[in-house]
Amino acid sequence: MDFSTFCIHGNNEKHDRTGAVSVPIFQTATFAHPGVEQSTGYDYSRLQNPTREHLEKTVAKLEDGTDAMAFSSGMSAIATLMELFSPGDHIIASDDLYGGSHRLFRSISEKNGINFSFVNTSHISQIESHINPQTKAVFIETPTNPMMQVTDISAVSKLTKRHGVLLIVDNTFLTPYYQKPLQLGADIVTHSGTKFLGGHNDTLAGFLVVSDNDLSEKLRFIYKTTGACLSPLDSWLLIRGIKTLAVRMDKQQQNALQIARWLLSQEKVKAVHYVGLPTHPDHKISKKQATGFGAMISFATDSEETARQVLERVTLIQYAESLGGVESLITYPILQTHADVPKAVLEAKGINEKLLRLSVGLESAEDLICDLKQALEGQH
Repeated sequence: MDFSTFCIHGNNEKHDRTGAVSVPIFQTATFAHPGVEQSTGYDYSRLQNPTREHLEKTVAKLEDGTDAMAFSSGMSAIATLMELFSPGDHIIASDDLYGGSHRLFRSISEKNGINFSFVNTSHISQIESHINPQTKAVFIETPTNPMMQVTDISAVSKLTKRHGVLLIVDNTFLTPYYQKPLQLGADIVTHSGTKFLGGHNDTLAGFLVVSDNDLSEKLRFIYKTTGACLSPLDSWLLIRGIKTLAVRMDKQQQNALQIARWLLSQEKVKAVHYVGLPTHPDHKISKKQATGFGAMISFATDSEETARQVLERVTLIQYAESLGGVESLITYPILQTHADVPKAVLEAKGINEKLLRLSVGLESAEDLICDLKQALEGQH
């Protein structure tokens, strides 16, 4: 079955007899038992709910996993993931991470006794040089947020398997439509479902996906104990969003490539970070492990004044956090998504007052370019 068809019909389990085409929203906290020591298969919505189960089975199949857990946000998924580890454990993570992940690791996980090494995971040697007897996992984003660096998942997987270490991949930017980390050797895939999977900037969600039964059992236990599960209504919104995932991603990628090429020609733009450009240093690795490049662009302007001017003057593109929705959004990482990351760390990665991040939506590429053009030139 083609991926686009699978997004719509991949999970055809029915929970009612009405013939409803849309999955019902089982808006209930609890389920009645038929009798003592009897169950319908559902007992309490924190443990499982038919609407959420439908979503989880769909996402598991899309990622070629055996189990997926749907959370109330991407950060709640990663926070639950961190409960796999104990005080004294060591994790190697990409040094160009979404600011929320960095904040969680530095402010919460380290407080709980977990140690981190942040390295450029695009360089396998940097990962290997930081592995020690306490290392339990390598956590990567690829492409990274916001500098769009790509890590060779298969190469890292060979390394982690040799050392008995888990490989965790945040697949938010490319989704299973363009990249399947489990096929490439990852142990756990995480998503902010708020982004491309949901696709409409209307709800928060997160996912963990695994193909190992032991990992599934451990994570399910933490999941039901800590309780950050996705609500039935939000589960339904994600089910609906995923139905158009393939067609959205293709159009957004097409728009992004056109915009990235245009940005390259602009005098006030000094660098364009988009994996789909052949000039991107990781373009070949991306082509090897993914079937697409996504719709995320970061670009550096010639000055802080220009960056702020763009944010003030865009009209069609909205100055807002988040990404992956049908509406194009532009963000200022240094003040928004990465505000809690130490400035020295940001500067080392090129995340400064000149950098903007653009999530390309489904509007006309020509209209988006016109909006960027007038914003850069300072003329409405």
